[in-house]
Amino acid sequence: MTSPTPQPVPGPVVGFDLDMTLIDTVPGFAATLVALSEELGVHLPVADLTSRLGPPLDAMLAPHLAPEAVAPAIARFRELYADHSIVPVPAFPGAHESLAAVRRHRGRTLLVTGKFTPNAHRHVDHLALDVDLVAGEVWGVGKADVLREEGASIYVGDHVHDVEGALAAGVVSVSVLTGGCTREELLAAGTHAVLDSLEDFPAWLDDHLLDRRLAALEARLRELGSVVVAFSGGADSALLLAAAVRTLGTERVVAATGYSDSLPAVERDPGRDFVASLGVPLLTPRTHEMEREGYRANSGERCYFCKAELIETLRPLADEHGIAHVATGTNADDAVAGFRPGIRAAAERGAVTPLLDAGLTKDDVRRASRRWGLPTWDKPAAACLSSRVAYGIEVTPHRLARVERAEAAVRAALAAHGLESRDLRVRDLGERGSVELVRDLVSGPVAAGTPGEASVLAAVRGAGFAEAVVDPCGFRSGSLNEALVAD
Repeated sequence: MTSPTPQPVPGPVVGFDLDMTLIDTVPGFAATLVALSEELGVHLPVADLTSRLGPPLDAMLAPHLAPEAVAPAIARFRELYADHSIVPVPAFPGAHESLAAVRRHRGRTLLVTGKFTPNAHRHVDHLALDVDLVAGEVWGVGKADVLREEGASIYVGDHVHDVEGALAAGVVSVSVLTGGCTREELLAAGTHAVLDSLEDFPAWLDDHLLDRRLAALEARLRELGSVVVAFSGGADSALLLAAAVRTLGTERVVAATGYSDSLPAVERDPGRDFVASLGVPLLTPRTHEMEREGYRANSGERCYFCKAELIETLRPLADEHGIAHVATGTNADDAVAGFRPGIRAAAERGAVTPLLDAGLTKDDVRRASRRWGLPTWDKPAAACLSSRVAYGIEVTPHRLARVERAEAAVRAALAAHGLESRDLRVRDLGERGSVELVRDLVSGPVAAGTPGEASVLAAVRGAGFAEAVVDPCGFRSGSLNEALVAD
């Protein structure tokens, strides 16, 4: 029975309060109170009532009206609200960015508010607030039911009663100081974090999720017990290897890099040095993916045959060293990146994916690597040489060597002009080499007709390509997959 392809960990579900958290309700609320006061012929202390927005409307109006007048006044307030309070009320700075930050982590956003539900929807529509659910007319601990039902893990509000709702739901309470409650009041209520405004929330969310995911990674590695890390030399497998050493110690961790024609020679020494710095052994078995017909044929399934060869090579080595699992550096972004047959091949052969299991994204990997001082934290993506060969063109050692020569020659040509490209690929399109560089170069010093372009093209032809071109779209990972999508 084969293992299922690993699935990404769901993103966070984050609830937000509305009034004085996402939106500055004061101008509209005050205008509506003035209109209500004039209609009723009673004095309402507008400045005082808007100084600490948050409590339900009946609690705010009750001290100023006869008991029997409160319910009709609330009904009329809600009617007036639509005309007086929607247009003048802005979103707070950072509101849209905070919602977008949750989306960036593939999460869901909830609006959980005490506001009359139709009016909450009006604010959402007018300000284009990107929320998945609007739950209105819930207050204090009553918010906990919604948060629990929707699987929230964080609730963001501005009032001590928002803190009560979060704590009652058992979720992380984040408070902003844009409402009427002070930092001291919010901390006394038990909030877990106090931010000056929502402008600070995206960075807080990044750090919070990274901390949780690194803790989950440690727990997953402890569960696995011992691992051979399929180490490519890139940022993902480097972080996984470092995390495994931190968690399991050097005795239960082995690094393994498959050596073949598809691994650039320039990657080998840095990889060895990194592994040596962690104090674990490095195995460098020769892999023979080139002997697999499916690999050489270079269809869209090429990566399947490559990963199958790698895992089938590493599994016996793991057994020889008494290691329980072979682990790959697949991250959470990889699992949703579309066409990834290599992930399927590894899963079918029992490889584990601790980064993915912990929900770590590519950005998380780089941030964690920088936090830990790993030299790979900002290393450019370095896919294998075979990824440069257009689908349908047979992969051969000759073609891979030509691509490697061409890329080295392009780097030298750029350096001669005082230039460099952090990301660089030479794609083998048959007898034509297509050069992908960072866009600043493509639109500037290596633009069509420039001396820089002439040098780059000469370098590619000198490496053995009959024709050469600089891709005007610039560097992009997986550009050859565009042809698969088009088909």
